[in-house]
Amino acid sequence: MELCGASALAWRTSISPSLHSSPQPTSVSEFRRVRVWCVKTDVNGSSQSVKGNQMTVSITGATGFIGSKLVQRLYEDNHSICVLTRSRSKAQSIFPVKDFPGIVIAEEPQWKDCIQKSTGVVNLAGLPISTRWSSEIKKEIKQSRIGVTSKVVDSINSSTSDARPKVLVSATAVGYYGTSETQVFDEQSPSGNDYLAEVCREWEGTALAVDKDVRLALIRIGVVLGKDGGALAKMIPIFMMFAGGPLGSGKQWFSWIHIDDLVNILYEALSNPSYKGVINGTAPNPVRLAEMCQHLGSVMGRPSWLPVPDLALKAVLGEGAIVVLEGQRVVPVRAKELGFSYKYPYIKEALKAILAQKVVV
Repeated sequence: MELCGASALAWRTSISPSLHSSPQPTSVSEFRRVRVWCVKTDVNGSSQSVKGNQMTVSITGATGFIGSKLVQRLYEDNHSICVLTRSRSKAQSIFPVKDFPGIVIAEEPQWKDCIQKSTGVVNLAGLPISTRWSSEIKKEIKQSRIGVTSKVVDSINSSTSDARPKVLVSATAVGYYGTSETQVFDEQSPSGNDYLAEVCREWEGTALAVDKDVRLALIRIGVVLGKDGGALAKMIPIFMMFAGGPLGSGKQWFSWIHIDDLVNILYEALSNPSYKGVINGTAPNPVRLAEMCQHLGSVMGRPSWLPVPDLALKAVLGEGAIVVLEGQRVVPVRAKELGFSYKYPYIKEALKAILAQKVVV
């Protein structure tokens, strides 16, 4: 399962990771047994113990573009992690024991046990939308989100009060707002009327059923930018094929966020009690798609004058092209109020940083 990019309702590359066998991970019964004491040094050279702040986090969609980066960040900070998956082999290939010792990989029958042993849960699962939409695919796109969210919420609500996680961070998408070339959307804006808005409303509504004692953060994610996944991995080959240029009219708004900033928002939502309710997971400076493509061409050293026609995108993505051909201008008012510090607030710097990275296979 994977969730990322384009209205957060998921883009992915067409190349699937190969599956490798690996030793069996730690069993669920051993989850949380190990506690790691470590000392970190802050920017001023002062030592800081992180033992008291250690979390135990269960994550759906952990094998996806966003989820895998979040797991890496949590693991680096010595938190305990349970990967909630429907494919043990896929999870083991992405989080091999030799690189991630101690991570628990749990298939569906074990989800509830993991969740009830967690201090926090992150829900990122959902079928990617970067595909041609049939009526069956549309149904599956919605059900993959609502079904997993319902299972997570039920597991939390059925926990005893002393075992219940303290926080649920549940992904949703800027698709909630619908599309517009003129409106500006923040967390207080109403929902749109299209298919993706309907998916997001039901998705969020399912998460809102969580017990009121559990802090809920709903992260409405924009187009997530990174080199080894997300929207950019889809756009770069198309962009290069047509020698660079705007996608569609170029006038549509592109509400984006660098993968590192999104992971930091999710991390803050887990650990900071001020992060609750709806929070837009977007950068503070959305751009029109023509500007984004101009910067992309500049960073790649390619011309940016030849538009990629609507028909070309629709041939690749079918009805899913709506995410690129239409857009919305979403601003992260709540993140600013919370004092969140963006590493990449501007698109050009974000693209430079991403394209300078080596792709991890």
